[in-house]
Amino acid sequence: MNAGERKEQNIGLAVIAALSTPAAPAGIGVIRVSGDEAVAVADRVFRPAGNRALHTLSGYQAAFGHVFDEAGDIDECVALVFRAPHSYTGEDTVELSCHGGLYGLRRVLRALYAAGARPAEAGEFTRRAFLNGKMDLTGAEAVMDLIGASGRLAAKTALAAREGRVFEQVEQVRNDLLSAAAQFSAFVDYPDEDIPELTEGALSQTLQNAEKTLTDLLSTFDAGRVLREGVDTAIVGSPNVGKSTLMNLLAGCERSIVTPVAGTTRDIVEETVVLGEVTLRLADTAGLHDTADTVEAIGVEKARKRLKDAALILAVFDGTSPLTDDDRALILALDREHTVAIVNKTDRDQRIELDEIKAAFPYTVTLSAATGDGTKALSEAVENITGVARLQEDAPVLASERQRECVTRALSAVREGMTALAGGMTLDAVSVCVDGAIGAILSLTGERTSDRVVDEVFRRFCVGK
Repeated sequence: MNAGERKEQNIGLAVIAALSTPAAPAGIGVIRVSGDEAVAVADRVFRPAGNRALHTLSGYQAAFGHVFDEAGDIDECVALVFRAPHSYTGEDTVELSCHGGLYGLRRVLRALYAAGARPAEAGEFTRRAFLNGKMDLTGAEAVMDLIGASGRLAAKTALAAREGRVFEQVEQVRNDLLSAAAQFSAFVDYPDEDIPELTEGALSQTLQNAEKTLTDLLSTFDAGRVLREGVDTAIVGSPNVGKSTLMNLLAGCERSIVTPVAGTTRDIVEETVVLGEVTLRLADTAGLHDTADTVEAIGVEKARKRLKDAALILAVFDGTSPLTDDDRALILALDREHTVAIVNKTDRDQRIELDEIKAAFPYTVTLSAATGDGTKALSEAVENITGVARLQEDAPVLASERQRECVTRALSAVREGMTALAGGMTLDAVSVCVDGAIGAILSLTGERTSDRVVDEVFRRFCVGK
């Protein structure tokens, strides 16, 4: 089903209402009402302080008064009216701003339901915005990323996607491919007309441009996922190198027990922290070494498993001592492309073979977990190793597995077309690949996709959005 057919289905949908602010006591609570009869429904529960009934207001106008039900006044309220199509959903919309007490807000919602509204489903406001052409599917997906952003860059890239940067990036590719497909079809269908033939050179250039754009876009996915979801991170190292002190530094509190006794950490201690622009799901592990202590050995085995599963490793070494056999064994065991080596205890005299560590790892940081000196360098190293440092604030960034899969299919079709063209195949064979790339892009933007896919996109939304 295409976007136009879904929009036709959307016409005349019932009025919906839901709390759009968190369901918790607050200074203010906002209830959103949307649909063809939204203003009429809101009018039935809103008594203006003057003579400005809501149906008399044009868009972007507000009125003060009281919301009420059959039992009487519920609360003071400011009602803000938006007129279609100039609203978030593209429909007539009213936002009722009341005091943020949960009892009062629930009572207002019940009054709205009695007046003709129904409870909104998860993500239904944004779904209606998509169906009414207020945003494409990539922009809709960005709404939840914007809400859940844990840092400045995550928020900026989500806002860029919400405002159409991903759509704009693929729109040019789509238009170029559509133009090539249309020109070829017209030439084939109307051979007697004076229609310029699509040359192999022009088609090859179109495919090359598309390949570059889609490749660049696909390269943002891994770093974008780190921004959105964070990265599983293990702090590893020999006993007593300062892993728990580092954990406490990054957590901003005493999360792990720290003592001078080697082997204090015997189980995995976990915490989620934000370091620079990256959210780390940290695991402080037991010191990696051979031990006859049964309990400690269990902790070491858990640490080795976490080391294997982690996407990012913070490998800690004691800068006050030469490298040990355990340290060198750890260096050999680590995936160096996903490891930041940390030489700790720089606030004390250094005896470690620093050049040996720098030669082993692309990213090596010296710091003092006890004082915090060097934390900025660690943040920069993590942003570089995860690719986050390469993201620009206003750049298009793929935001979901669905988007990645669509771009991957489009890129594969474009490359198949390039191979077919270079291999001397006929243009009609190449056009099949072009059509495949166009279809994948239309699926990405939601212009041509199934209701099942749309349902899955909005399934993770909160009710009031």
